[in-house]
Amino acid sequence: MKTKLLLLFWLVIIFLVSCSISCRRKQSAVIKKPNVLFIAVGDLKKLKELNKPFFLAVGFLKPHLPFNAPVRYWDLYDRNHLTLPENSYPPQNAPPQAIHNFGELRSYHGIPQEGRLSDSLALTLIHGYYACVSYIDRQIGLILDALEELKLDKNTIVILWGDHGWNLREHGLWCKHCNFRTSLRSTLMIKVPGKTKGDKCDALVEFIDIYPTLCELAGIGLPEHLEGRSFVPLIVNPSQKWKEFVVCKWHDGLTIKTRKYAYTEWSKTDCLIYARMLYNHNDDIGENINISENSQEIIRELSQLLHNNRGRDFNKIIQKGINQ
Repeated sequence: MKTKLLLLFWLVIIFLVSCSISCRRKQSAVIKKPNVLFIAVGDLKKLKELNKPFFLAVGFLKPHLPFNAPVRYWDLYDRNHLTLPENSYPPQNAPPQAIHNFGELRSYHGIPQEGRLSDSLALTLIHGYYACVSYIDRQIGLILDALEELKLDKNTIVILWGDHGWNLREHGLWCKHCNFRTSLRSTLMIKVPGKTKGDKCDALVEFIDIYPTLCELAGIGLPEHLEGRSFVPLIVNPSQKWKEFVVCKWHDGLTIKTRKYAYTEWSKTDCLIYARMLYNHNDDIGENINISENSQEIIRELSQLLHNNRGRDFNKIIQKGINQ
């Protein structure tokens, strides 16, 4: 049986318009692009006619800003039942480097240029985010329906992921642009005909693991440059022991996440670490208390593990940035 690949990238390249909240870019211009949903379905029909293995990537912008979605998706949620996060404040002992001014959001109409957003505006934004999630959930569902109608679902691998998480006032933040769990953790779902059964898995995986996973599932040899690890074994047995840690980066901030801890250090070079934070996810999954000051031995171990697993070209990239 020939294997096909259909990848759905959440938060990438769609233009969707309708019921907007007060989030219109001040410098905005009208952008006209065909609807990605219909393009994707049309491409599937063409690919079926070719009757060859294919790779199709489909990108959706939402739920990225601006939070525009048809009114029916706003109506799915009762504003009176929406709540603000309990930790709408910076973590205790967090370094200033961990907090940002969410400038991306502030570039939209109706958002104050400085200071905390009002509770009313915060709830509107949360409402808009939920509406956009449901809107895109519907678009993805329609593509999967088309896959079934075209009788391609029995031999097409489908993978869905988002490129980052999002802050909805946790720690007083909005948008991404930070090293907290709310930004670093993202959606990853995969459907493999004859293998997946809707199971959930809490193993630690990284985006660099997607490439080798798809290669293995499609019977394609692995290029030598890959640094990720195929998670096909997790598809077979989601509860098996897996990676002990994953690594994430945002500008100068480099984070290592283990089953228990999330440790971040900010540095320009290996010799200049200018801020740190450490959270015990067993006791503080919301990352509200930075315990780095009283955990020197744990930090030494995690920092060494982090430095040993940053990727083989990490120092070259850092040096290039310094030289520029």
